Amino acid sequence: MTDIVFDSTTVDWDKQQGLIPAVVQHHLTGKVLMLGYMDQAALEKTLATKQVTFFSRSKQRLWTKGETSGNTLDLIAIDKDCDNDSFLVQVIPNGPTCHKGTESCWKDGNAHPFIDNLTNLIISRKGQSADSSYTASLFERGTKRIAQKVGEEGLETALAAATHDKEELVNEASDLMYHLIVLLEDQGLSMADINKNLLDRHTKANK
Repeated sequence: MTDIVFDSTTVDWDKQQGLIPAVVQHHLTGKVLMLGYMDQAALEKTLATKQVTFFSRSKQRLWTKGETSGNTLDLIAIDKDCDNDSFLVQVIPNGPTCHKGTESCWKDGNAHPFIDNLTNLIISRKGQSADSSYTASLFERGTKRIAQKVGEEGLETALAAATHDKEELVNEASDLMYHLIVLLEDQGLSMADINKNLLDRHTKANK
């Protein structure tokens, strides 16, 4: 695991009475997972173990996320805001983050990245009548047709770039991304799997 560079010397602990709010975000999807609080000891333990640790205000002690459930948060990066009094913590979650068994403590789809909402909409179309939507018709026609569409859109994206037509490139790239998400779902995969693969490659290349 690569070292995590974080300068804690400028954190304004006094401003927050020794507790810093820490927003936890999924490193691969951008989804906001939870909010916790860190004191200096929690921050030091988080950086040392690469497992996100908070100060529990109810238990009045350090609390490593997942210490009983096993649903830990692997630390990828941490940053301070412009006033040095809040943290943004990038993680890879191991299981549900919320104590209620959900991925995020926020259920409102508007709090999630658009690509997640689009993916969920695509998933909801699977198994519906083919005449109910274009997406449903793609799923009904099967993998070969979906893969064919990805190939067609990929070619059209490349041609738009070759002719320096930026407006058309944006349109064709959007079509390509949409059809790629459909294809991934057809195969039981998602953009998160692609992001994870890219992260793994990046990590290996920078060791």
